[in-house]
Amino acid sequence: MNKMHNDMMPAEPGELKPTTTGIITEFALNWPGKECCSTHEIAIDEEHIFVSGQLMGQIAKLDYSGKILDHFIIPSNTKIHAGSWPHGLLLDKHNRLWVSLEKAGYVIRLNKNTGEIEQEIDVRLHAKGARQPINVAPHGIGLDADGETIWFTGKRTSTLGKINPDGSVEHFQLDTLGAVPIFLSAGPDGGIWGTEVQGNHILHMSKSGVLSECQIPTPNSVPIGIIPDPVNRDCMWFTEQNGVKFAKISLDAKIITEFDVPALQKTDVLGSLCFDRENNLWIEVYVSDTDTSGKGYDYLIKVDRSGLYPEAGRNTGLNFTIYPLPRRMSMLHRIKMDFQGNMWFTEMMADRIGKIDLMGR
Repeated sequence: MNKMHNDMMPAEPGELKPTTTGIITEFALNWPGKECCSTHEIAIDEEHIFVSGQLMGQIAKLDYSGKILDHFIIPSNTKIHAGSWPHGLLLDKHNRLWVSLEKAGYVIRLNKNTGEIEQEIDVRLHAKGARQPINVAPHGIGLDADGETIWFTGKRTSTLGKINPDGSVEHFQLDTLGAVPIFLSAGPDGGIWGTEVQGNHILHMSKSGVLSECQIPTPNSVPIGIIPDPVNRDCMWFTEQNGVKFAKISLDAKIITEFDVPALQKTDVLGSLCFDRENNLWIEVYVSDTDTSGKGYDYLIKVDRSGLYPEAGRNTGLNFTIYPLPRRMSMLHRIKMDFQGNMWFTEMMADRIGKIDLMGR
């Protein structure tokens, strides 16, 4: 049996700055320029939060209080044009900030203090017979278990890419045509796992270099985020945007087990997911842009660890807690934990970042 309760009722949707609802505070990112509604990825170090504004061509830098310290505008040069679409973000084991430029076909390393480009890596396909390099559209980037190798999704070409520590680039083709891979995470097995939003598969590159795909049982589920299990380390967890489910895939047999999310509206869809320090699972849920009712709100769901990792003989089902947000159709996108144990999430269409204060409770 599943249990569910609301943490508190939401405020009316509207423009608020900053907005506090229970343990959640939202901060406007105030992107300079005319572009809007394109707040995407998050990377977090011990002091700062970095957020990508794709259409804005910028990376925002904030401190843990939510104060904006800078907006790094991706500079233009002979290789990288102004409309480069920065999207994926990660910090390697040397605490260096990497950004994927989806429209330019590059992955770059930015100086975290000045925003200057310190390294440029061309990840386009330089094919024989092609009049110009083919942009694979590097969307998501993920860090290998070694902390240095960077993997990237070829969103346009149904490929998985690899940037070795020496800067050399390799490309691997997925079997599924039009797979649209978008998200990558290293697994406890030392391999790389990813989601295919159109292919309806979970991709896996083994540590030995074997690329495979596993079909998701729910048709057209649109898998989004995928992360490793922090307790048993025997599976990966992922969200299904259209399936309105979260699921786990085993590392050995690649068996997928799906769980329904207690959606409040028929038009609810899922964003990404993240575990907190206590191994509770947090999932983003938002009202789809197809909803015309004007009713309902976006929210976060906490799945209590007691149901995910039940003690022997005490399996009472999943326990859900809902944390509403004061708006709808914000398109919740990514969620990550900072070094203090609090959670941060992005609202793509609202151009906001939210903080879940778990340590101040």
